[in-house]
Amino acid sequence: MTINPTFAAPSAAHEQPSPLVDFWNDILAPKFIRYRHILVGGLSRHSAAVMPALGIAPGSSVLDVGCGFGDTAIEIAHRVAPGGHVVGIDCCQAFLDIAWNCAEFSLAPNIHFAARDAERGLEENAYDFVFSRFGTMFFMNPVAGLRSMRKALKPGGRVAHIVWRRREDNPWLNEPHQVVRRFLPPPGEEALTCGPGPFSMASEDVTRAQMEAAGFTDIAFRRIDAKVLVGRDIEDAIGFQLAIGPAGETFREAGELGQARRAGIVRALEELFSGVETTPEGLWMDSSSWLITARSPGS
Repeated sequence: MTINPTFAAPSAAHEQPSPLVDFWNDILAPKFIRYRHILVGGLSRHSAAVMPALGIAPGSSVLDVGCGFGDTAIEIAHRVAPGGHVVGIDCCQAFLDIAWNCAEFSLAPNIHFAARDAERGLEENAYDFVFSRFGTMFFMNPVAGLRSMRKALKPGGRVAHIVWRRREDNPWLNEPHQVVRRFLPPPGEEALTCGPGPFSMASEDVTRAQMEAAGFTDIAFRRIDAKVLVGRDIEDAIGFQLAIGPAGETFREAGELGQARRAGIVRALEELFSGVETTPEGLWMDSSSWLITARSPGS
């Protein structure tokens, strides 16, 4: 089957992309693709826990911001059929190439993917629902990004986005990071980063204020706790941590020093991961996120 969407991708005025876009495409995308089995299969429990309760109705038009490999966009596309459609946007074209193939395999013809920077303006008054799983934390300007999402909604439209809670509530990222920091200094002020980082929306008070500044109403927070896959085995878990996330950023920015101390870091991470829950599918650790829901003003 070849997917030929009859609806248009977002068509906001062209603006210069965020400087993070090149970094995501050139540096992070290959790493994310390599560990796709963790980023999709390992984190899907957070969206699976809430998707049935979001009330996305058949016939709805939905925007998925930071859709990555397309798994949430595809699930939503099935939920809004018949009559509804989904547009998934991401700044990484390599992710979207995979997403297209997944959508075709999943027989989801009511879906379109487009390479867009959500902070730089989206089609306005176009969607009944805007969704994002672990994408909004990386906005360089959170209020601008959230406002762009709000403007994309029709009056009275709804938004739901999932973000990580505090470091302390996410040992799957925090504990490996602490191990790496025993060996290496923190990244410097000029370090290349993925943006504000995975915990930038961990504070309910701060994020609520950002949502309010972006123009949302009826803002609500719901805590989600779930085990996440951190690797198929210890070697896979170590490779993931040294490639992605706070530990990966610290290791990458350390350069030659990181490589010189790699053996010791690996031994320490082996000790950490030898004590986590293990099933035939792999290694699992605790994680915690916020589901944040809100509404665009209007009838």
